[in-house]
Amino acid sequence: MSDEPYPPIGDYALLGDMHSCALVSKSGSVDWCCWPRFDSPSVFGRLLDWEKGGHFQLAPRGVRSVSRRYVPGTNVLQTTFETDSGSVQLSDFMPVHPHSRPEQPREVGTRQQIVRILECTSGSADVVLECHPRFDYGTIVPHVELSAPNSGFAHGGCDAVSICCSAPLQEVEGGFHIEPRLSAGEKLAAAVKYESLFSHEAQALDLAELEERLEETVRFWRQWSSACSYDGEYLEDVLRSALTIKAMTYAPSGALLAAATTSLPEVIGGERNWDYRFTWIRDATFALYALGILGYREEMEAFKDWLEWSTVGRAADLQLMYGIGGERRLTEFDLPELEGYRGSRPVRVGNGAYSQFQLDIYGEILDSAHVYRRFGGEMDEKYWQYLQRVVDFVIEHWREPDEGIWETRGGRRHFVFSKVMCWVALDRAIKAARALNLPGDVEKWRAVRAEIKADVLQKGFDSERGVFVQSYGSKALDASNLMLPLVGFIRADDPRMRATIEATERELTSPHGFVYRYLGMDDGLEGKEGTFTICTFWLADNFIALGELQKARALFGKLRGYANDLGLFSEEIDADTGAMLGNFPQAFSHLAFINTAVLLHKAEVHGFALPRAEKQPGR
Repeated sequence: MSDEPYPPIGDYALLGDMHSCALVSKSGSVDWCCWPRFDSPSVFGRLLDWEKGGHFQLAPRGVRSVSRRYVPGTNVLQTTFETDSGSVQLSDFMPVHPHSRPEQPREVGTRQQIVRILECTSGSADVVLECHPRFDYGTIVPHVELSAPNSGFAHGGCDAVSICCSAPLQEVEGGFHIEPRLSAGEKLAAAVKYESLFSHEAQALDLAELEERLEETVRFWRQWSSACSYDGEYLEDVLRSALTIKAMTYAPSGALLAAATTSLPEVIGGERNWDYRFTWIRDATFALYALGILGYREEMEAFKDWLEWSTVGRAADLQLMYGIGGERRLTEFDLPELEGYRGSRPVRVGNGAYSQFQLDIYGEILDSAHVYRRFGGEMDEKYWQYLQRVVDFVIEHWREPDEGIWETRGGRRHFVFSKVMCWVALDRAIKAARALNLPGDVEKWRAVRAEIKADVLQKGFDSERGVFVQSYGSKALDASNLMLPLVGFIRADDPRMRATIEATERELTSPHGFVYRYLGMDDGLEGKEGTFTICTFWLADNFIALGELQKARALFGKLRGYANDLGLFSEEIDADTGAMLGNFPQAFSHLAFINTAVLLHKAEVHGFALPRAEKQPGR
């Protein structure tokens, strides 16, 4: 194992129990885990400060090679270490309960744990176990004590964890340590469990019980995977993306986490470090569509319920993101004590963008309701009344500037994508009213829809360049405009859109062919970010819409190759090195992967195309 700190972002694997999650490196170290919720302070946080953050490592010494995989159809990780003296296999998982809906809540802490079972499969191996919890994002070194030879307890502030092991533990400053030697057939097991304050009791590790729990967890994930209705060429990768999304779903509410981490940088050493452990309204349509096309109706219902619960109220109070429990106040603050991933400061908790004004989210609310309806979901009177209030708000405010989809901090503008999504809000309301015979001033909605479209075509299109631009009066391109044909605003083969697609491919891509969100824009931040995974999938979708399937497949295949060895995607890809950047794993990237994979398969097998604006995929 290398002593060099901070592995590449792509070195990490995800474990999850739909309440919290953990990231495990190729060296067998849990370097990120927040308990009891995804958005709680970290217990193991070495990912953001190698010295202070804390970790839980289990691996042999003298590793020559590492290979790993998920047990097929599951989120159970198996890592195989080859050493000079033998081989060992490490199984990592977080036990889950066989439910995913809030009406069957789990008592916090009862089974929230990370279980690790290491077996020497040949020869012998010298093994190291290090467990150094650090509470409240590494700022609290806990008091530790052995409660029995094989179990210990660490607590500090309002947090506590217990550890039990199949071998006697040694207490060290702020943690636990052991260095046994295993021979072929021998196992070492350890489990770290989140504890409620004052609730800890000494526990002996029962290896048979842990192995039974491993089997239960495998069965749970395989049963869930078996419900996937997609059977195309990319099944294994699509299912991995679906399993990742499921693992990042908060079971008590149905909310979908944007990413498992905070402050993994978009620029190494830069300030583009954000907390993504929340749920964005913008993800709603992508999530509902991806879940729908894979046949996961229960998850679709749960996310729709969360969306309705969190956003119902005054349309003027709608936020672009919420906490996973529906929380609205997501105050952003820095943790100056932490150095950040590879020196990327600041480390942020909370996200100040929650208070931004972003017009596109109103369109996404209506579009998500539209997608939900098209997949057989029912729209009750109460929710329709709320959607009408959203439409009324759009009618009153669509002419205003906003901060835009990319949450820039350089001031408000008349962003083209935001205006188009206002058009989507009116369009989807009209379609719902017509299809379900619902009440509403449809004639007025049609008039405003036409007015918005005319405004965008006049002010958002640069006739000199012949392309749609980022904002009114701008000359810059923006990858968000690749969504225009995908939401039905304009046909992909309209000369204006085709020119925009071609200009994006020509001017807004890296040498790898991956797409930047934008270039040359003062967004109020320092440093050049990487290319965006989701934007590159959007470009592939546009190729499909144009019938250029060979180009679509080539781009899709190339981007697919930039997932890590387990099929996980980050938010961005470094244009120079090809390394992953940004928070990880990124739900938006996995949702886009599912959508593009299914659309490409459908186009290639069934000759599916998007000949008219009204025929956007799944809508």
